[in-house]
Amino acid sequence: MFPSFISFRHLRRYREIAKIFLAHGFGFVFNRLGPEWSSLRHLLQRRSSKISGSTPENLSVHFRLALEELGPTFIKFGQILSTRPDLLPPEYIRELSRLQDTVAPLPWEIMQPVIEQELGKSIKESFSIVDPQPLASASLAQVYTATLLSGEEVVIKVQRPNITDIISVDLEILTSWARRAQATPLGKVYDFISMFEDFAFTLRNELDYGREGRNADRFRLNFANEKFLYIPKVYWEFSTSRVLVIERIKGIKIDNIKALDEAGYDRKRIATNGARIIIKEVLEDGFFHADVHPGNFIVMPGEIVGAMDFGMVGYLRDKDRMDLIRLYAVSVRLDSDSMVEQFIRMGATNVEVNRKALARDIDRLLDKYHNMPLKEIRAKEVIEETMSIAFHHHLRLPPDMWLLGKTLAMIEGIGMQLDPDFNVFTFSEPYVKKLTWSMFTPNRKWLDAILNTGVEWGEFINAVPRAGLRTLKRMERGDPVPIVLEVTNRVKHSLDRLFARLTLGILLAAFIIALAFLIPGTAPGSWVQLIVLVGFIVVVILGIGLLVSIFRER
Repeated sequence: MFPSFISFRHLRRYREIAKIFLAHGFGFVFNRLGPEWSSLRHLLQRRSSKISGSTPENLSVHFRLALEELGPTFIKFGQILSTRPDLLPPEYIRELSRLQDTVAPLPWEIMQPVIEQELGKSIKESFSIVDPQPLASASLAQVYTATLLSGEEVVIKVQRPNITDIISVDLEILTSWARRAQATPLGKVYDFISMFEDFAFTLRNELDYGREGRNADRFRLNFANEKFLYIPKVYWEFSTSRVLVIERIKGIKIDNIKALDEAGYDRKRIATNGARIIIKEVLEDGFFHADVHPGNFIVMPGEIVGAMDFGMVGYLRDKDRMDLIRLYAVSVRLDSDSMVEQFIRMGATNVEVNRKALARDIDRLLDKYHNMPLKEIRAKEVIEETMSIAFHHHLRLPPDMWLLGKTLAMIEGIGMQLDPDFNVFTFSEPYVKKLTWSMFTPNRKWLDAILNTGVEWGEFINAVPRAGLRTLKRMERGDPVPIVLEVTNRVKHSLDRLFARLTLGILLAAFIIALAFLIPGTAPGSWVQLIVLVGFIVVVILGIGLLVSIFRER
């Protein structure tokens, strides 16, 4: 009998998956499975292929090749795994980053009906010209160049037929594996089911081209006041969940150094523009393009960067960015213990982690870069070393943060091709300081928080009498003695004063911490430092006054 988690309707696909992994030298995995797999091993009727020199690096290469051979679901799964250094060793992460999503194209005669079915009309009713030779062919879709009846040049991204059915089968199989893995000892360390649900959600979103079009519109809105990035227009009247028609933009591939030089472009300015894009996306918008390989970016006249393919994006909440700033602050101080505390605060690990061992490994990493000029530190190297620590100590940072690390490494690689002196850390330093200032100084978000807190306290004060009366009525059902709770104006006034002092105390504490944090970052003797020092003194005096007033009333 086959294991209960194997569906007979998926048996052919199970066999195909197992054969491919066996052919790439992963037979030892099946040999370690329980006796319930004996029937499956018998069905395969072959032994695993022997791969010469089976080193971890060699197996990581064959793991990538196996995923590419298994098709779109597993290719996407590998791409997601490449952003999870807490799950796989560094050599696997590096190899999965090289996954190729390029496949042989299907004939136009197969793809044309998909477009016509989605648009509800013939090709000639929508386009004056369509080149039947695809511009690109990937596992999920093919891309064609075309011209609208109105004359605009566009590209058509059309989903391969039956791809959703193929992916659905694979997702069901991977779901069964996730449930199986959750029951193993590793399931106590990792939440495999939640991880896979996140992957399935991401993949299904990528199959929705309406979502990709909305991503493009959001980027265009975010960069409406910036001239160094161009986002192509989406033609919504010709777009559906399976077909996306978008403006065709032309230029030179961002990594074609020879062509850029021949065109007379300023490569240093291009690198700067590329870095400004990702810094704004991450530190200001919290919404970033997460597929920044060179094929998705071109250079247009004026050193303007043109972006394409908005299917893979990352999100950073305000809390995520605040966590990054805190990590940056303690790492600059070379404070490994505080970094461990920050990791715990972020939920990257639990309180049972071996703090001494983690702090020791972080110390070794920080010591390597101690007193090294910022311009000499490479993001790719730092991220790879951090990944090694994450795997060893099972650090579970949010997936979008690992995706951000991968994005920064890729943008650094492109930047260094354009300008050998380019350094993403040096470039981002003033932006980090600006964000730090905005986060720790009074702003609209502070005001909104105070107003929301005030509203909640007001609702609480008004609700206390009603809630008290309802509670007492329930008590009365078992006690004949009536009890009445009366909230007098004096009590209400006391609560108001308590709330006012609480709010003032929180504000003063926040100001003291923020100003103390900002003092070391200002230039000595400057007027900015003078203002900060005066503000710090004033706030401390107000805080002391608040304490004195509290003790006087006791």
